[in-house]
Amino acid sequence: MSSPTPPAGPAPHPIRVLVGKPGLDGHDVGAKILVRALMDAGMEVIYTGLRKSPQEIAQIALDEDVDIIGLSILSGSHLPLTRALMEELALRHAEGIPVILGGQIPGKDTAALEELGVCGVFPTGTPFETIISFIRQQATHAATS
Repeated sequence: MSSPTPPAGPAPHPIRVLVGKPGLDGHDVGAKILVRALMDAGMEVIYTGLRKSPQEIAQIALDEDVDIIGLSILSGSHLPLTRALMEELALRHAEGIPVILGGQIPGKDTAALEELGVCGVFPTGTPFETIISFIRQQATHAATS
């Protein structure tokens, strides 16, 4: 009996996602449900917990070698918090880590967030499969770049 042929090259690692709750926002049920959905989709998820600073989130992203950062913001302070995170990533030479944003995000702010470098904005109510698919596309794009 012959043994199976081993796969060529190492197995791809699971997509590593950091889910961050920056600022003073104290509501994280939606973020925790998203974390579970991402894990069920085969992703490794690091959840920062509540009230992390942009500096902490940027450092955690580097320490954990994540493929993508997802911010969950319901407080209305998405523009200054995202701006601060992008600055912190630049200071750490980590501008290449894609950043997505979800929560109570008015449509009128999407263009400003994209100008800051956010690659995806997902308002409250976005189906999880849409977010999961987008993350997979971003990870595939990053792996081939």
